[in-house]
Amino acid sequence: MEDEISPEDDFLDEEDLDASDPVAEPQADITETGSTEVFAQAIELWVNKSFTEPPRLDQYIAARQGDLSRAAVQRLIDEGNVQVNQKPTKASYRVQTGDCISVRVAVRRSLTLEPEEIPLNILYEDESLVVINKPADMIVHPGRGIANWRGTLANALLFHFQHLSRAGGDIRPGIVHRLDRDTTGVIVVAKNDQVHQHLGMQFETRKVVKEYIALCYGVPDRQSDYVEKRIGHHPSIREKMAIREDPRFGKVAVTFYETAEKFAGYSYIRLRPQTGRTHQLRVHMTHIGCPLIADRPYSGRAEMRLSELTPEFPENPVLINRQALHAHRLRFFHPVKKQVMDFTADFPDDITHTLAALREYAPAK
Repeated sequence: MEDEISPEDDFLDEEDLDASDPVAEPQADITETGSTEVFAQAIELWVNKSFTEPPRLDQYIAARQGDLSRAAVQRLIDEGNVQVNQKPTKASYRVQTGDCISVRVAVRRSLTLEPEEIPLNILYEDESLVVINKPADMIVHPGRGIANWRGTLANALLFHFQHLSRAGGDIRPGIVHRLDRDTTGVIVVAKNDQVHQHLGMQFETRKVVKEYIALCYGVPDRQSDYVEKRIGHHPSIREKMAIREDPRFGKVAVTFYETAEKFAGYSYIRLRPQTGRTHQLRVHMTHIGCPLIADRPYSGRAEMRLSELTPEFPENPVLINRQALHAHRLRFFHPVKKQVMDFTADFPDDITHTLAALREYAPAK
């Protein structure tokens, strides 16, 4: 069976982004017309079947992409928007097994953010702000050139709350800071611009206390320490960040960590980022040799199964299938009540179950 068409992965999800950081936009050619945007989206087609008589490139793409006519495909090829194995190719090229075909197509989408009835786990609410325990697999807000304009936290906020700040723009109602799509935990939302700006300044001046917990492969050499390494975009892999010591390419990033528990080949670590760079905790933990469990871009593994710890269970359940990172605590100064607010979010089930399995089946020797 041939692979399904797989659009390029969205790259908007930030592990934690302070208000002082610019929003990381995807690398796509974008134009706006009224309330719509048009951007170039890359589609990859992998050829996995064998052919008695290999088809022409334009025929193959038109057959795989039902919304593109053969004439439209030929125009894309002539304009240089189609590559085979990373090289421009003619429409008459005969497709071979194993080919990777990349097609750039124009996509038009409405820029209007719609309210959606999505349940929220509200930890606290008053007339000025809301504190939420964000679940996994939820993008905080959409961005230019990103396909996820539904199912985001921003969509849910519009449904549940009549008043939200607009200081971050129309597509970020109430959003003061962000968590990565698959990072769970505490996030604060502002209901008006004055509160938004005050909270944003606390993030910018590093007055907010952020504490995360992470389950990692490996054990740090030290019980507690800090990592101070600049972080910037990976030089060749678009979806990743990397240590970039050159100030032209990397921003200052500081993470304090403490090993809460050690296991045989794994660790439970408490993290306190002093800055809020994209993927900061994930990059810094990888740098010290302890990538997060099930963090595919940085550890190379997309899930953790019980069989990694014990062969006793033939059903081999998945313990966790997203990076094992949870924003456990957030402490800030309330701009209106003039008092320190301190919130914690209980560990989600997948992290709780993984931690329990580590304690039972991988005790430290």
